[in-house]
Amino acid sequence: MADVTIWYLAMDMPEQLQSKTEANGMVTEEARVKQFQVNRFLYQFVGENWQWNDKSGWSTEDWQAYAECANLRTWMARVDGSVAGYFELKKHENAVTELAYFGLTPSFVGKGYGGYMLTQAVNQAWSWGATERVIVDTCSLDHPSALANYKARGFSVYREEQVTK
Repeated sequence: MADVTIWYLAMDMPEQLQSKTEANGMVTEEARVKQFQVNRFLYQFVGENWQWNDKSGWSTEDWQAYAECANLRTWMARVDGSVAGYFELKKHENAVTELAYFGLTPSFVGKGYGGYMLTQAVNQAWSWGATERVIVDTCSLDHPSALANYKARGFSVYREEQVTK
C-alpha cells in the first residue's frame, strides 16, 4: 500500500482559462454516437500507465450505463490519424461540469500535447449548457506534469486529500 495525494481543482469563470493554442497537429472531435466499447477501450489504453483501476471490475452493463447516459460526453484526440488521447465531460445537476477523465495515449505523453488538449476540454466544458463551474481531480499516481498542466490552464486547488491505496 502507498500513500496517494489527491488534488481537487476548479475553475469558476471561463476567463480563468489560460489557453495553449499550439495544436502540433492534434485534432479533437466529439464521439457523438455513444459506444460504451470506445469509452472502455480509451479508459484502459490511457489509464493503464497511471493505475486507473476504479472501473476494472465493471461489467458490460456497467460500462453501457455509464458511457451511454445523457450527462456524459466523450472527445477523442488524434495526431496523424492515430489516437492520441481522450477526455470525458460529465454534467452534474448543480451547474458543474466535471472533467471526468483526461489523458494521452502512451506514444503521445511528454510531447507537448497535454496543454492543448486540456484547453479543448475546458472550452467544451464551459460551452456545455449552463456551466458555472468546471472541476477535475488528479493524484500523485498521475503523470508528474498533470497537476502543473491543470494549474497552468487556470485551475486552482480547492482541496487536497491523503489516502492509502
